[in-house]
Amino acid sequence: MTVSVTGRLSSAVTPAAADILFDRHLRVPPDPVAAELRPTSEVDRAHVVMLTEQGVIERATAARLLSGIEELRGADFAPLRHLPAPRGRYLAYEGYLVDTLGEETGGVLHSGRSRNDLNATVLRLQLRRPYDRLLTETDALGRVLVEQGRRWAGTVMPAYTHHQPAVPITYGHYLAGVAAALVRDMDHLEHAGRELGENPLGAGATGGTTLPVDAARTTELLGFTAPLSNSLHAVASRDVVLRLLAACTVLGVLLTRTAHDLQSWTSAENPLLLLPDDLVGSSSMMPQKRNPFLLENVQGKAAAALGALTAATAAMSTARYTNAIAVGTEAVGHLWPALEATTDAVVLLRLMFEGAEPDPGLMLRRAADGHTAATALAERLVVAGVPFRTAHHTVGEISTMALATGRTFQDTAAAHLADRPGDLLDALDPASIAAAAVAGGGPAAASVTAALDDADGELDRLAASAEARRTHWATAERRLGDVVSALIRRP
Repeated sequence: MTVSVTGRLSSAVTPAAADILFDRHLRVPPDPVAAELRPTSEVDRAHVVMLTEQGVIERATAARLLSGIEELRGADFAPLRHLPAPRGRYLAYEGYLVDTLGEETGGVLHSGRSRNDLNATVLRLQLRRPYDRLLTETDALGRVLVEQGRRWAGTVMPAYTHHQPAVPITYGHYLAGVAAALVRDMDHLEHAGRELGENPLGAGATGGTTLPVDAARTTELLGFTAPLSNSLHAVASRDVVLRLLAACTVLGVLLTRTAHDLQSWTSAENPLLLLPDDLVGSSSMMPQKRNPFLLENVQGKAAAALGALTAATAAMSTARYTNAIAVGTEAVGHLWPALEATTDAVVLLRLMFEGAEPDPGLMLRRAADGHTAATALAERLVVAGVPFRTAHHTVGEISTMALATGRTFQDTAAAHLADRPGDLLDALDPASIAAAAVAGGGPAAASVTAALDDADGELDRLAASAEARRTHWATAERRLGDVVSALIRRP
């Protein structure tokens, strides 16, 4: 006998959803010291290597300075965790290196650099992991849509407009449509993320530097793709934040709209989709309830990027076009929770599409009872020589009569059009109509397959681009580590 977890449910919510909704806030929060200083020290390593190669720093000095930085990294910055930082962690970090290594060694670290270009560079490094996670999870959602679209390509259902049955489609056709929109949104995310490859280091406070810094070398060592060519742009702009938030906002709209569809199709009144117990919740008071509450979480989380975009845009618009705290700190601060919320919404919606099972019989009945064959009948009358507006009126009368008499749409049409050729009413059932709707990317099998193949191809292209980006980052990280180690060993 199955033991009920609560009410009618026999299992708890799926662990992936529970982690997002219930468990994450109970964990130890991310370490803010390491989150800031590890990418900062990564920039420092590349900067010191470059200055040494350019002859600005002596090799022996660079070896001592890099050794000090490596010790801090190896200790996870433990010596800095209890130091006062009235002007920020970076200056406390740099001050520690000066105090422990001496002014002649620690004091050269900031040569040819400002916190302005440093912060702009660190932001890009910090964004790599959450940006990559968002794209990875969105790819996983796309793969599920394609897989399920192929599985249910022949499962006929009504398309809905204005919440009313419209024309026959298939559930696979619907999923293919969502997949097509999703890969477009992923393409926009990738485009927005191209700015993560731009290296601001060397821009200084806003006017560059007279020291012979080699931005191409730090670009290589830090895994960027190209240095920024204008120092003012490098420190004044955080457009990457706005572009990412804008792309997340558009993606969020798609997530919210599809969640709304799933809410409708899992309702007790119109249960076209069936959800397993681990994707629904019960009520603390009403034991009969099976609530698809994850869809409400999708809608709430997917809207976070819109609020963040509005706040970040407003913050940036208060600043002049130069380095500004309103831009580099206040506006940027809205990005992190929005990225996480958007990613969580993607994961939750993927779980819903993975677990949802259509009820083919009910879907087909809804398509028939909703008179979704009406448009196809009007189009057949057009082929028979009837003006479309006349055909539209005639079929409208047939639908009205069917509802009034309780007869099926097909039977009523047969009686009303008895004087017309018999083949006019052949294959007028929703499944036959859906199968015949090839033109315009309709629900016919060939069209659905083509749309799913297109989405699959785009997912493969974007996945290859993401893998190349990750490889580039990892290669640069290893290369920098090797260069640093060699310089320390042989100053």
